[in-house]
Amino acid sequence: ELPRLYDREEFSHILETAAEIRAHSRILVVVGIGGSYLGARAAIELLRSPLYTLSPGDDPLILFAGCNLSGGYLARILELCREQDFSVNVVSKSGTTTEPALAFRSLHALLVEKYGAQGAAKRIFCTTDRSRGALKAFADREGWRTFVVPDNIGGRYSVLTAVGLLPIATAGLDAGAMLAGAQDAMQELAGGGFSENPCLRYAAYRNLFYQKGKSTEIFACYEPAFAMTGEWLKQLFGESEGKNGKGLFPAYAGFSTDLHSMGQYIQDGPRSLFETVIDLGSPQRDCAVAADPENPDGLEFLAGRALSSINRRTMEGVLLAHVHGGVPNLVLEFPHMDARAFGYMVYFFEKACAVSGLMLGVNPFNQPGVEEYKRNLFALLGKPGYESLREDLEAQLRSESL
Repeated sequence: ELPRLYDREEFSHILETAAEIRAHSRILVVVGIGGSYLGARAAIELLRSPLYTLSPGDDPLILFAGCNLSGGYLARILELCREQDFSVNVVSKSGTTTEPALAFRSLHALLVEKYGAQGAAKRIFCTTDRSRGALKAFADREGWRTFVVPDNIGGRYSVLTAVGLLPIATAGLDAGAMLAGAQDAMQELAGGGFSENPCLRYAAYRNLFYQKGKSTEIFACYEPAFAMTGEWLKQLFGESEGKNGKGLFPAYAGFSTDLHSMGQYIQDGPRSLFETVIDLGSPQRDCAVAADPENPDGLEFLAGRALSSINRRTMEGVLLAHVHGGVPNLVLEFPHMDARAFGYMVYFFEKACAVSGLMLGVNPFNQPGVEEYKRNLFALLGKPGYESLREDLEAQLRSESL
């Protein structure tokens, strides 16, 4: 019931802070990994286009750091921030996750170098635990403004909290409309059985496919702007259901592009997969096929036709081909996509994921498996207290039986 019970006072604070950032910064760097950045990036790229950074207009660029350990990637972000006024929104429950913590060190140092300690403090915004953790303590000591990661909401479910809404609002998107759309979904998807509730129906279908040996779900969309939403879906379902030796493997394919790379595998490979196609309806922008009377490519019969109509025909043809090849297809139709529809879609998938995980017999709200690699990483990097584990891991790396 988050769309109904969200903290109105903090939401007002989010909007005020977003307006402030927009007034004094050309760049907002969001520092986070997993659910700490995927939802915001998904919303911005879907509603603004992945190419919006090439022509931002009056809106700040929203860049994302701390989502990998690439030195080259972070170096380029630092170069851009040296050239423009910037602020940082660091998103972490604990403040000690390796990737964002290392990125924030460099960005914090650049802020102090560029604006001084007091000036930097006005440009750092922390989304973290309400009362504990390294980042919260650091923020309180330095006087940085903070927003709350709710205790009862995991990162992958946190798009419509301060985690996602601060960068979303800073990008100029309507965060209030997103919450309204989620509330629409909460009300419409609250009741009814299999035939009346599409959210429950989707959860049931994917479990039925799983029981029939379909172990991979390919999320597919014919709009490139959906790519980061596909990445968010991979985390949402993968981290929620992949437990106890169970779970569908979530993949994402961007059609028609991936039809020229993965199409053969999907059409004729192992019959262990099904597709969930996200149909976003009519695009906000469109383009018509140019005329060329010489017709060198044999496509003059399409002259003047909207590319969106060709894209839709492609989707229909692929659906028929893949189903004929033994790949079941589900189609989720969203008649249009704006901020309100995005909020609806987020709630739809989050609820479907929770229901599906419970049907599968796992806890869809924890993620115990991601901790092992973190322990190994700390040990291999030489963190104090991990000496014994480091010796064991180094021995394994030297062993031929690794």
